[in-house]
Amino acid sequence: MAKAVVVTPRPFLLASLETEERMSIPRRALVLATLAAPALAQGQRPLARMLVGFPAGGSADIVARLVAERLRGAYAANVIVENRPGASGRLAVEALKTAEPDGNTMLMTASSMLSLLPHIYPTSTRYDSFADFVPVCSAGDFPLGMAAGPRAGMPGTLAEFIQWGRGQAEIGYSSPSAGTTPHFLGIQFARAAGLNMTHVSYRGSAPAMQDLIGGTLGASFHPVIDLVGATDAGRARLLAITSPAREVRYPQVGTFAEQGFPQFSSREWFGVFLPARTPGEVVAALNQQMQRLSATADYTAALARLVMQPRATGTAEFAAMLRADWDRWARVVQESGFKPED
Repeated sequence: MAKAVVVTPRPFLLASLETEERMSIPRRALVLATLAAPALAQGQRPLARMLVGFPAGGSADIVARLVAERLRGAYAANVIVENRPGASGRLAVEALKTAEPDGNTMLMTASSMLSLLPHIYPTSTRYDSFADFVPVCSAGDFPLGMAAGPRAGMPGTLAEFIQWGRGQAEIGYSSPSAGTTPHFLGIQFARAAGLNMTHVSYRGSAPAMQDLIGGTLGASFHPVIDLVGATDAGRARLLAITSPAREVRYPQVGTFAEQGFPQFSSREWFGVFLPARTPGEVVAALNQQMQRLSATADYTAALARLVMQPRATGTAEFAAMLRADWDRWARVVQESGFKPED
């Protein structure tokens, strides 16, 4: 059965600032972006910020920056990305809950933050996925992947990894953060394969990849885009993906289903949310811009490089997607017997 270990990030020091400069990095970014704002179109908002619950460099941050760049000058004169890592991504979601419902603050998040995490942390999740937010639009969907590194002998298939794993007393594995879909995929895989795997929680994918290729971890479960740097460089092996069919970019990598684990066949999504009580015309305007950018060739090409596909939705369709995922994960968590970690 998978257990959990939390890696505490190293402390760091910031140089002292003059009194008038003592403001948070996000706040300073807001001020600079406002000063740099181009001339406004008729009725256009000067500045919007997009919250992300993970550090810069991970898949959520990359997608947020792709979208923010394409919303600039259309939805708002400036759209900046504000990273709020911490609490397994929940800090950014909580910040959106308390934001003014004026359309100036939005959230880019993976589905697990709203559909899975509340089932895993029912007592410490301080938001209601349906009452506190307005689903605007999906930004794209993507597969999850499992990779192994030098510690596991660089196996090429799940069967080889399982053979190695059954000779180990314990196997450490990573996900982007505790409570995410990759975290739970690792739990499910460990039980299905009969392996003793311990989850090691990180604040983002970059430090997890460093430990995978460094031999500290036996395996990593992440969005495929978070694994490709290490796997393309030959420092780790991509063993399986959750897509129903093989990915064009990685035709040599088998799916979980074809390697004997059909229960792990799905694609996850990133989506944009606004605070509850945001006026309907604002929601519609943002959805319209998301629909527009999702139809462009450059956005499709940018997502393809991330092993993602555009999936623009209407607001009602997106709300139905969230509800379906919520119900699916409620059932899976209950049937698994998984005990919440909080």
